[in-house]
Amino acid sequence: MAGKLVQAVRRHGQRGMTTAEYAVGSVAIATGIGTLITLFQQDWFQELLKKIIEMIIQIILGILGAQ
Repeated sequence: MAGKLVQAVRRHGQRGMTTAEYAVGSVAIATGIGTLITLFQQDWFQELLKKIIEMIIQIILGILGAQ
């Protein structure tokens, strides 16, 4: 009887995150998104992204022979 109870508890305990794990995961995601929003609002980061996109376009055009 006790063996069946232990097995049932083990199966049930492995089925997903607990409330505390959800809370920690939610805080981590919110922190990551907040960091990304702050980063994307910086002028230097916007310029960097613009330069990277321009370089990618130039490489693609060079491969296609459109330059």
